[in-house]
Order: sequence, then C-alpha cells, then structure tokens
Amino acid sequence: GQLPTWLQGILLRNGPGMHTIGDSKYNHWFDGLALLHSFTFKNGEVYYRSKYLRSDTYNCNIEANRIVVSEFGTMAYPDPCKNIFAKAFSYLSHTIPEFTDNCLINIMKAGDDFYATGETNFIRKINPQTLETLEKVDYNKYVAVNLATSHPHYDSAGNVLNMGTSIVDKGKTKYVLFKIPSSVPKQEKKKSCFKHLEVVCSIPSQSLLHPSYYHSFGLTENYIIFIEQPFRLDIVKMATAYIRGVNWASCLAYNKDDKTWFHFIDRKSKKEVSTKFYTDALVFFHHINAYEEDGHIIFDLIAYTDNSLYDMFYLKNLGKDFEENTKFTSIPTCKRFVVPLQYDKDAEVGSNLVRAASTATAVKEKDGNIYCQPEILCEGIELPRINYDYNGKKYKYVFATKVQWTPVPTQIAKFNTQTKEMLCWGEDHCWPSEPVFVPSPDAKEEDDGVVLTCVVKSDPKEAPFLLVLDAKTFTELGRATVNVEMHMDLHGMFIPEQVVKTETE
Repeated sequence: GQLPTWLQGILLRNGPGMHTIGDSKYNHWFDGLALLHSFTFKNGEVYYRSKYLRSDTYNCNIEANRIVVSEFGTMAYPDPCKNIFAKAFSYLSHTIPEFTDNCLINIMKAGDDFYATGETNFIRKINPQTLETLEKVDYNKYVAVNLATSHPHYDSAGNVLNMGTSIVDKGKTKYVLFKIPSSVPKQEKKKSCFKHLEVVCSIPSQSLLHPSYYHSFGLTENYIIFIEQPFRLDIVKMATAYIRGVNWASCLAYNKDDKTWFHFIDRKSKKEVSTKFYTDALVFFHHINAYEEDGHIIFDLIAYTDNSLYDMFYLKNLGKDFEENTKFTSIPTCKRFVVPLQYDKDAEVGSNLVRAASTATAVKEKDGNIYCQPEILCEGIELPRINYDYNGKKYKYVFATKVQWTPVPTQIAKFNTQTKEMLCWGEDHCWPSEPVFVPSPDAKEEDDGVVLTCVVKSDPKEAPFLLVLDAKTFTELGRATVNVEMHMDLHGMFIPEQVVKTETE
C-alpha cells in the first residue's frame, strides 16, 4: 500500500520481551525483560529496530545468567553462597523492597526527553532514535512515592501529570498527584525537569495498610479523577513476601463486596470535592477519557467484575491452546459514569441527580453519599486510545483492541461513543497491539488521521507487520512487513518528526 506523505516520525513501543534467562523462567508474561521497538516513517518508507532496555535488572540477570531481580509475578532469590541471612535481615528492615527498573509498560515524554516506564518508582531515559538506554531516574528522590502509574497525562503546556502511591510514609499511606514541568528556567539548563517536580495534592488511602491498585487516572479541564477500587495491595503481606517465598502479585486482593470510591480534585484550588461519590466493586486498568458538561463530570473506563485478568497471563496458562483454554470470567465492559458536581442540595433522598442525556444514574442517599451506576457503552474492548487533542474534552471516538472471550486481541476497533457504532479491522491469525491514533496535520475532525498498530501472527512462521489504517473509514492504507520475530507489546507513543529533530539537535 501507500503511506500518507505527511506521516513522518517514530512509533515507539514497549513490552515484555525476554521470559527465559539461563535455566530460569519468569512466572508471568508481564514480568519479562523490557524490549523496545520502533517503526520510523521517512518519505513513505518504514524502518524497524528493536533493542532490550539495558536496565540494571537486565544487566544483573544477564551477568548471573538467571533471574536475580524480583518482578511482580516472580520472586527471585540471591545466590545461597552470598550469605542469605544478611540479605533476609536487610529485607526485614525495609518494609518496601528495592523495586526493579525493568520499565516494560509504556513510553513517557518529560521535558525534551523520553523514558521507558513501569509501575515502580524507577523510569529509564532512552534515546528514541537508537533505542539506547540512558540514565535511571528515581521518582523517590523528588517525591515520596514507591509506585507510579505508567499512564501519565500531558497538559496543553506539555507538563506531565502523574500519580503515585506513597506507602507508610510517616504512618500515612496516600496517593500523590505530581507535576513534572515541560521546561526548566534558562539559567538551569543543565538540571533535569524532575528537580522542579511539584506535588499537586495527596489523597489519604481509605486504609493505611491496604492501598488501592491503579493503572491510570482521569483528567478533565478543571478536575483530576482518581478511582479508589477495592483491588488492594496488602502491605504487611508485601513486606513478608520475600521471606514467605511468594510473589508480590499474591499480595493483591479484590473484595467484591466493597465499594469503589470516586475522588475529584479541583485542578485550580488543589482541593478534593467534599461530596462522596461511589459505585459497586469493580476492577479496572484503563481510563478512556473524561470531560465536563452542564455541571456533570462524565468519564469512561473499561471495567471488570473480578480480578482474573492478571491471572490469565501467568506463563503456565499461556500454552499452545491458550486461545481455546483461557476464557474471561468477566468481559471487559466500557462504562460511562455521569457524576453531578452541581446538584440541588435539597433533592429528595433516593432521587436521581443526573440531568445529562445518559442512562447513567447518581442517587442521593440518606447519609449524603451519592451512589453512581454507569451507562454501558459497549463490551469486549481493551487498550483504548483517543485522539489526544480531545483529552479532557467532549469526544466521540475510541480506538481499541477487540477481545472476544480471551484476553488476546483479535481485531482493532473504532467505537463511536455517541452513536454506539463500531468499525473493526481483523484478519485470521492476527493479534494486533494497542492502536495509536496520529492526527493529520490539517485535521478538521476528530478522526482525521491514521491508526497504527503492530500485528503479530499466531503462526510463528508468518511474518509480523505494521498496519496503517485510515482512521475515518478504517480501511487499510498500507502495511510494512518485518522479517524478524516481533513480541506482543503493551503501550507506546508516536513521536512526530519535528519533535525527534529537536531531540537530535
């Protein structure tokens, strides 16, 4: 096919790539050593490159020729010759273990630099053109967090907004929202933007020893949306996991009888909205988008009724009959919540406070809390992306992978949240990755542009390819076949040529 002439830049993606080191194997697919890969678009041609992230974790494991650094689903043990007791004592004195810098989930832009990110306090700077691994940044040096999401938001000025969990800091476990500025003052050019990181606000955890797990958060023009779900990390279990010989994943528990709390923080005053809003127990990883309309906050996310998704990706479950054997016990459901921030304070108990055009409800309870029920937009989509120019604004389109009954994506979907129509692209034996929308330079409408996805074939003898779809019609514009083994990746970003140029200068 043919690529649009304006498509110039780099699609940079990240995901787990190596699961066996020497005779040792990771237990979980999400534990594999990070493998970066990129597709560079230049004058209608595509160049492919891939490289393992040379993290400290990677270097230690390769040198030892076995797994020596623990990951979320795999607990590693030091060499018994190296006095295991000394190690165990140092573990006892650190409630929070030293986490891995195997940043395998996403790519983040901060200032003029790009970073590979995971969910720990470490991120790794990388060169987007050569995929070379550069310095390691520890968030903890700038803000008291032990975990941070790998789905940050970017505001119109290019500042990064992100969230992390501060575990047992002075006896208080809290969620911290922080901002990394896009540039530093001229006289400090040598300093990194992290030196100017500022804490926007913090939200105390409902439970001191059981902070909620979260993978992303939401943003509107005036509010930050944080959802405290009853899928929680048990800190006491975590502190003793090493001694008990279990992985950290076993320290996560879902309580289906609990509530899910919504927190809304005013971006200007940095104060939380005092009304308490909640919904039933759910587990979710990805926010899609959020916006404000007539005194309501409207936000869309992909939710599950249980926490089985993570368990499906244990490598023991990913055998050759994976597609047949691994079935969702809870299908991903795209839910829209409509939360009335401005409502009649004298409204009757039991009345629905939603005044927007939606079947979602928000019911006032005796104690003043407001119980929210969502509108179901669709089912069976994951890894959602939008035209990011519409982030925090009213929008129409979600680009996502389509998953039927198994967590491996078989199609790419474009879903219209207003008409509920869905367009799909799929081919037999094709497993596409998260679709990335790239707007055309003269875009007038939300879906003017292309959608990029890397497609792995389920038959290893068939070559993988990069697929370019017209975002409007979802017809194929072209594909670039890559004659190497390509890994299933997780997330990534498109870096336009002009941004890459300033990099190299």
